[in-house]
Amino acid sequence: MKRKFASPVIHSISLALFFALTLGAAAPPAAGPSQYVISQATAGRPIDAKWQELERDIERSVRDFQGELGLVIKDLGTGRTILRDPDRPFPSASMVKVPIMAACLKAVEEGQITLEEVLRLKRTDKVRGSGILRAAPAGTPVTVEKLLELMITDSDNTAANMLIDLLGFDYIGQAFRELGLERTNLSRKMMDFRSRANGVENYTTPRDMAGILEKMYRGTCVSSHVAEKCLAVLKEQKVNDRIPRYLPRKTLVAHKTGLEHKVCHDAGIVFAPRGDLLICVLTEGNTGAIIAKRMIARIASRVYKLYK
Repeated sequence: MKRKFASPVIHSISLALFFALTLGAAAPPAAGPSQYVISQATAGRPIDAKWQELERDIERSVRDFQGELGLVIKDLGTGRTILRDPDRPFPSASMVKVPIMAACLKAVEEGQITLEEVLRLKRTDKVRGSGILRAAPAGTPVTVEKLLELMITDSDNTAANMLIDLLGFDYIGQAFRELGLERTNLSRKMMDFRSRANGVENYTTPRDMAGILEKMYRGTCVSSHVAEKCLAVLKEQKVNDRIPRYLPRKTLVAHKTGLEHKVCHDAGIVFAPRGDLLICVLTEGNTGAIIAKRMIARIASRVYKLYK
């Protein structure tokens, strides 16, 4: 199937299991209508004052963070936005799997692949890190739809790499541009630390990630059908130790995390009682994953409290 995308470069790297599945050197590259309703008690100046207080509170918290942090927080109903270094490039880690998902579904819409298409897991496909496919036996059949699901909900690196091989770097790069991702690139596969050591890295920015998530929310990511599918998969996320961490247990969050050495991210849509919120926080530095995760969780909690 990869030949359909005619990439001139051959990229190689070196589930329950079977039964569960079957049921660059690169420099940083330069949903529906809102449900938000302002009640009479918080209309006008009071909500503005609370939003300003929120912005000051977040700035105080971020000031004490011993690392780099960029964020976009947006009330998807009113458009109120808080920005901090929104265009700073961060190593994307698994955040890049969000636009890869959109690129895959774009290829489906174009008729180049189908969600029902079956790929056979090869021994050379398997890579370390997140996911269950690395423990599945070679020869395991996996549909494109299942690969998409595993790539997002389990952050499965092997699934992501199989989809990258299917589409090709050239197609994915062009899709990123068509999706409006101005500073997001895919120059290496997941867990390709040899390339990373040689300066080949995948980058994104808070503004880019927030932008594609908002397109999914508003139904304008490729098409309304693709946007709906992307949002549905993101709602099934199983890694919930950042944005949802301090939120009420049944809060619906459509999001994707990213984690690598010195990098910790989370970005998504929070469906709060009094409004839908976009929260995107990317971090980099030597603070450690535990501290970074808690910082992201505290920011999300502070925003949510204004809308519960």
